[in-house]
Amino acid sequence: MAPSATFSFDSPGDAERAAELRRVKALATLVLASTLALFVVAKWLLPVHPAFGFIAAFAEAATIGGLADWYAVVALFKRPLGLPIPHTAIIQSNQARIADKLGEFIQVHFLEAGPVEAKLNEIDFGSFVADWLRDRKRSDDLARFALRLLPEAFSATESSGLMTFIIRRMSSQLQAIDLAPLVAGTLRGFVAERRHQILFDDLLRVMHDTLNQKETMAMIREKVRAELPTLLRLYRADKFLVNKIVASATAFFDEVRSDPKHPFRGEFDRMVLTFVDRLGTDQAYIGRIDGLKRDLLARPELADLARTVWANTRAFIERSATGETQVLQHHLAGMFVAAGEALAGDAELRGEINKGLVTVLRSFVADQKSGVSTFISDQVKSWNMAQLISLIEINIGRDLQYIRFNGSLIGGLAGLTLYSVEFLLRLL
Repeated sequence: MAPSATFSFDSPGDAERAAELRRVKALATLVLASTLALFVVAKWLLPVHPAFGFIAAFAEAATIGGLADWYAVVALFKRPLGLPIPHTAIIQSNQARIADKLGEFIQVHFLEAGPVEAKLNEIDFGSFVADWLRDRKRSDDLARFALRLLPEAFSATESSGLMTFIIRRMSSQLQAIDLAPLVAGTLRGFVAERRHQILFDDLLRVMHDTLNQKETMAMIREKVRAELPTLLRLYRADKFLVNKIVASATAFFDEVRSDPKHPFRGEFDRMVLTFVDRLGTDQAYIGRIDGLKRDLLARPELADLARTVWANTRAFIERSATGETQVLQHHLAGMFVAAGEALAGDAELRGEINKGLVTVLRSFVADQKSGVSTFISDQVKSWNMAQLISLIEINIGRDLQYIRFNGSLIGGLAGLTLYSVEFLLRLL
């Protein structure tokens, strides 16, 4: 059994309302006592003059009406005079039923999908978020709060084994990637944008410069000289041949480099595209690329690099969280402000956010409304009814006491009317 909830009269004006209630109660009781005293006096003076009969009838009916309404008001909250009269102390006796019905009423009339959705649609969540983020101080506070949580998130990730799971999952996902089609597609895009021709021009320039270097020409001359007959070597034919070869080659390279439509460029295109096609379909190439991928992922240096990046990232986050460096906080705050500015200027995005939040909150309320009903019911059942009744009396008891005044007045008038009718009938 949950402990009873308690209430305190500390709301603004409660003390004044309690004093006013005591004053009105005392006045209602004084009216009841006065009507009773008036009834006794009028009855005693009835032989003196017939008019006292009217007064006695009014006072008698007013006393009865006041007593009846006093009983009705008291019976609503407690047992009159402490007597175990049936159907009294109505609120106390029906606490559980009132709790269940209140919870059911809230669920049916306040948490239905239609009213909830209508109310949610009145709220511009997107503008609220945008205005909140655009405030620099709030964005700074949000960035500082996020940075304080990040070190704990890092620690939880490491201690829970989540990091190991993530690494294994990432490794398995990388192992499952078929790199050959990816590489082939990338190269096709490279060729489609004619970037390979830039590489080709660079290659031609390098070959041109290399052939014209003294060291290269000397090496080629030695190779040619070694293949020539002795007689030709005596006439320095090797030098002549090397000069001709280099001159022809460099002239060809210059011709290709200066002509974007040179046939040799087309041959280079066909060669590259043939290689790209084989790369994506030839099992030998696919196997080599897959083996290279496995070897790369198995390298311990890669794991060491991942651990180093993780450690450095964590150290930077911890320095940012302690305020040692403000770089990340300023960057995050700037991102939040920029996001708020972008959201404020994008009515369509704000509308999408509003629709999404309305859908989520409507579903949440629909799923939880029975729980809300149960919560309200359980809370009401746990209340201390004596204190709750005192609280209700303080707030509406003054109006209930006026029922007693009305009962005395209406009862008195009804008694006076009936006595007058009886008096007239006797005269007839």
